[in-house]
This record gives sequence, structure tokens and C-alpha cells, in this order.
Amino acid sequence: MGGLVFERDGRDWPNREASRFIRAGGVRFHFQVAGEGPPLLMLHGTGASTHSWRALLPRLAEHFTVIAPDLPGHGFSETPAPERLSLPAMADAVAALLHELELAPEIAVGHSAGAAVLVRMALDGRIAPKAIVSLAGALLPLGGFAGQMFSPIAKLMALNPVVPQLFAWRASNPAVIERLLEQTGSRIDPEGAAIYARLARTRGHVAGALGMMANWDLKSLEADLPRLTVPLVLVAGGTDRMVRAEVAYDVRRRLPTAEVVMLRGLGHLAHEEKPELIAGIIERAAGLPRADGLPPAGGA
Repeated sequence: MGGLVFERDGRDWPNREASRFIRAGGVRFHFQVAGEGPPLLMLHGTGASTHSWRALLPRLAEHFTVIAPDLPGHGFSETPAPERLSLPAMADAVAALLHELELAPEIAVGHSAGAAVLVRMALDGRIAPKAIVSLAGALLPLGGFAGQMFSPIAKLMALNPVVPQLFAWRASNPAVIERLLEQTGSRIDPEGAAIYARLARTRGHVAGALGMMANWDLKSLEADLPRLTVPLVLVAGGTDRMVRAEVAYDVRRRLPTAEVVMLRGLGHLAHEEKPELIAGIIERAAGLPRADGLPPAGGA
């Protein structure tokens, strides 16, 4: 399968009724918008899509106007030229989308690489939210399994046009998807796992995700982090094997004003494991009354 087609593959897409399409920054974006209230922007991570917000989006739409795009090259959004899959280019594309929608987010939520896009946008003056909530944010050069994915060898592989087709073919084996999800340290529902499997079997989506990895560089973001003035909430999962919890504390050492919320029993996909808990953290960052049961800042 070359790429996802909404008329075919979107028939059972989570929150399908909220889906819209618009061209911005040279990319035809798929995005979802729902709710009323202060604008809240959500950006998913590498290899994911709007489906990762399937349970969180309706909950947040009770208090906010939620805008959740598929990043360029992901899900139903168009794939631009490879050089436009870099971190600065992703930030430019999302900024163009917000400009077309005439929206300025008051709260911004990013998962993994999505958090890096938001921080880059804030540093460059593209957004000025009251807070950025980073869910397992990949804000520093990574070690471990995730670091291997972004290694020079992985980048060379990503530039080989045969690799996406081979990966998509291998993803037809359920064991491959099981191993990938196992690396997240999360246990998610069957619906979510099935959609990740569908995305992994889609050559166009895989090419977009690999192209993003090939063009990703967090060194400049790391150097610029101390300049961030937007309040930053760093949500870390204790069982996360992709972006280990230590990264959040390392970011806080560089940016002492940042707040760390430690979720000891959850992994990289904590927002899919416990959407109600994550919604409460986001609502608190937005200034809504604190929900019962939220872990305190700094870990618990």
C-alpha cells in the first residue's frame, strides 16, 4: 500500500467526524478539530498519527478547541520533499497550518518528537502558549533503542527507497508490531495496536517516518533549550524504553523552571494507556482545577 486514502482507510478512523483537510505550507494536511474553548494544539510523535489521541481528544474537547494534525509524511497528511522533514521544517509547516486556521494555541501538547517541534516553534516565536506539555518528549539527543533508530546507519537506510517497502512488508507479520510496541514499555488497547500495525504496513507512512528520522537533529534544540521562556511540563513514563525518564530530569537541569511529572507505571504511550490521567495533567497546566489522583511534580 503506497499511502493511506481517507475515503478507504479513514472509514473506521478514530474521531473521524472531527477530520478535516487543508493545504498549508505546501503540504496537504489532515487534521482533527473538536470542542470549544481556548485553542489547544496536539502534535503526535514519529511514526504515529492523530489516532494516538483517540481517547484523549474527546476528553480535552470538553474544555478546549483541540487541533490535532497528522505531521507531514504521517497518517493522511502529504509527504513533502525529504529536506522538509527536518525539525525546523516541521515547525515551519505546523506554523503555516495554524496561520491558515487563524488559531494561536493557548496550550500545546506534544508527544515524543512532537514535543520537540513545539519547543522549536516556541523558541522561534511561532507560538506563545501558556504552557507546553511534553509527553515523553524527545528533546535531547537520544540513547538506547530510540538513539539507534536515529543513528547514522539508520539515516542511510532511511534514504534508501527500498527500505520503506521492505519494512511495510515485514510489518505484515504481527510479531514485528508486537516487538515494536514492546519497546515502548506501554500496553495499549487492541484498537490502537491495530492502527499502528496498519500504519506500519503503509509504505508512504513508513517513508515519511523514516525521512523524518533521516533529517532529525536535536543538537541545536539542546543548545537553545535554556532560552525557552514558555512554562514546560515534562511528563515521563517510568517504563518508557524509547525516551527514558532520565531525559526529563536532564532537560530540567538545563531549564530549572521546567516541571517534571513522573508516571512510574506507564511507558512511552502513557497518553494511550491512561488518557484520563494525562488529560488531568494537561488541564492543570492550563489552569483548570487540579484533578484528584494526579502525581505531584518531581515524581511520585
